Amino acid sequence: MILVLDFTPPLGAGEIMNIEELREYCLLKPGVTEEFLFDNDTLVFKVMGKIFMLTSLTGWEAGDASMNVKCDPQEAIRLREKHPDQVFPGYHMNKKHWNTVHINAGLNDKKIFHFIDESYSLVVGKLPKSP
Repeated sequence: MILVLDFTPPLGAGEIMNIEELREYCLLKPGVTEEFLFDNDTLVFKVMGKIFMLTSLTGWEAGDASMNVKCDPQEAIRLREKHPDQVFPGYHMNKKHWNTVHINAGLNDKKIFHFIDESYSLVVGKLPKSP
Protein backbone atom coordinates (compact mmCIF):
# COMPACT_ATOMS: atom_id res chain seq x y z
CA MET A 1 0.00 0.00 0.00
CA ILE A 2 1.30 3.45 -0.95
CA LEU A 3 0.21 6.42 1.09
CA VAL A 4 0.21 9.71 -0.80
CA LEU A 5 0.08 12.89 1.23
CA ASP A 6 -0.78 16.25 -0.21
CA PHE A 7 1.98 18.37 1.25
CA THR A 8 2.29 22.10 0.66
CA PRO A 9 5.59 23.39 1.97
CA PRO A 10 5.31 26.21 4.50
CA LEU A 11 6.33 29.71 3.45
CA GLY A 12 10.07 29.85 3.02
CA ALA A 13 10.61 26.11 2.80
CA GLY A 14 12.62 26.10 -0.42
CA GLU A 15 10.14 27.92 -2.65
CA ILE A 16 11.35 30.69 -4.88
CA MET A 17 9.72 33.99 -4.02
CA ASN A 18 8.28 35.95 -6.93
CA ILE A 19 7.56 39.64 -7.34
CA GLU A 20 3.81 39.18 -6.90
CA GLU A 21 4.27 37.57 -3.47
CA LEU A 22 6.52 40.43 -2.39
CA ARG A 23 4.15 43.02 -3.81
CA GLU A 24 1.05 41.50 -2.20
CA TYR A 25 2.81 41.27 1.16
CA CYS A 26 3.69 44.98 1.07
CA LEU A 27 0.26 46.10 -0.13
CA LEU A 28 -1.49 44.30 2.74
CA LYS A 29 0.09 46.69 5.21
CA PRO A 30 -2.02 49.68 6.32
CA GLY A 31 -1.45 52.91 4.39
CA VAL A 32 0.82 51.38 1.72
CA THR A 33 0.87 52.52 -1.88
CA GLU A 34 3.09 51.55 -4.80
CA GLU A 35 4.42 53.60 -7.67
CA PHE A 36 7.20 53.98 -10.19
CA LEU A 37 8.72 57.09 -8.63
CA PHE A 38 12.12 57.19 -10.32
CA ASP A 39 11.74 55.25 -13.59
CA ASN A 40 9.74 52.44 -15.19
CA ASP A 41 11.87 49.75 -13.52
CA THR A 42 12.03 50.63 -9.83
CA LEU A 43 8.87 49.68 -7.97
CA VAL A 44 8.60 51.83 -4.84
CA PHE A 45 6.45 51.06 -1.80
CA LYS A 46 5.47 53.90 0.50
CA VAL A 47 3.56 54.24 3.73
CA MET A 48 1.80 57.57 4.11
CA GLY A 49 4.03 59.01 1.38
CA LYS A 50 7.36 57.79 2.84
CA ILE A 51 9.45 55.10 1.12
CA PHE A 52 10.04 51.88 3.02
CA MET A 53 10.98 49.46 0.20
CA LEU A 54 12.17 49.51 -3.41
CA THR A 55 12.82 46.74 -5.90
CA SER A 56 13.95 46.50 -9.52
CA LEU A 57 11.63 44.65 -11.90
CA THR A 58 14.54 44.05 -14.27
CA GLY A 59 16.39 42.30 -11.44
CA TRP A 60 13.44 39.96 -10.89
CA GLU A 61 13.23 39.20 -14.62
CA ALA A 62 16.97 38.45 -14.73
CA GLY A 63 16.79 36.10 -11.75
CA ASP A 64 18.70 38.53 -9.52
CA ALA A 65 15.90 39.79 -7.29
CA SER A 66 16.76 42.26 -4.56
CA MET A 67 15.12 44.94 -2.48
CA ASN A 68 16.24 48.00 -0.59
CA VAL A 69 14.84 48.29 2.93
CA LYS A 70 15.30 50.85 5.66
CA CYS A 71 17.22 49.66 8.71
CA ASP A 72 18.46 50.91 12.05
CA PRO A 73 22.13 51.89 11.46
CA GLN A 74 23.58 49.46 14.04
CA GLU A 75 21.29 46.65 12.88
CA ALA A 76 22.24 47.34 9.25
CA ILE A 77 25.89 46.66 10.04
CA ARG A 78 25.07 43.55 12.08
CA LEU A 79 22.93 42.11 9.26
CA ARG A 80 25.65 42.74 6.67
CA GLU A 81 28.13 40.88 8.85
CA LYS A 82 25.71 38.02 9.61
CA HIS A 83 24.58 37.59 5.97
CA PRO A 84 27.58 38.70 3.86
CA ASP A 85 26.30 37.01 0.69
CA GLN A 86 22.75 38.38 0.90
CA VAL A 87 22.78 41.76 2.69
CA PHE A 88 24.77 44.76 1.44
CA PRO A 89 24.83 48.53 1.94
CA GLY A 90 21.83 50.07 0.18
CA TYR A 91 22.38 50.44 -3.57
CA HIS A 92 21.87 54.09 -4.55
CA MET A 93 20.65 54.84 -1.01
CA ASN A 94 22.05 56.26 2.23
CA LYS A 95 24.18 53.28 3.21
CA LYS A 96 23.89 54.10 6.90
CA HIS A 97 20.10 53.64 6.91
CA TRP A 98 19.40 51.29 3.99
CA ASN A 99 20.33 47.72 3.09
CA THR A 100 20.06 45.92 -0.21
CA VAL A 101 18.84 42.38 0.40
CA HIS A 102 19.22 39.71 -2.27
CA ILE A 103 16.11 37.58 -2.50
CA ASN A 104 16.18 33.87 -3.40
CA ALA A 105 19.86 33.84 -2.46
CA GLY A 106 19.80 31.81 0.74
CA LEU A 107 17.50 33.75 3.08
CA ASN A 108 14.07 32.24 3.62
CA ASP A 109 10.85 34.10 2.89
CA LYS A 110 10.16 34.59 6.59
CA LYS A 111 13.44 36.51 6.95
CA ILE A 112 12.72 38.60 3.84
CA PHE A 113 9.27 39.49 5.19
CA HIS A 114 10.84 40.32 8.57
CA PHE A 115 13.16 42.83 6.87
CA ILE A 116 10.15 44.41 5.16
CA ASP A 117 8.25 44.55 8.47
CA GLU A 118 11.18 46.22 10.21
CA SER A 119 11.55 48.79 7.44
CA TYR A 120 7.83 49.55 7.48
CA SER A 121 7.87 49.91 11.29
CA LEU A 122 10.85 52.26 11.22
CA VAL A 123 9.11 54.54 8.72
CA VAL A 124 5.74 54.43 10.50
CA GLY A 125 7.48 55.18 13.80
CA LYS A 126 8.83 58.44 12.39
CA LEU A 127 5.53 59.65 10.95
CA PRO A 128 3.97 62.66 12.67
CA LYS A 129 1.43 61.69 15.31
CA SER A 130 -2.12 62.81 14.61
CA PRO A 131 -3.64 65.22 17.17
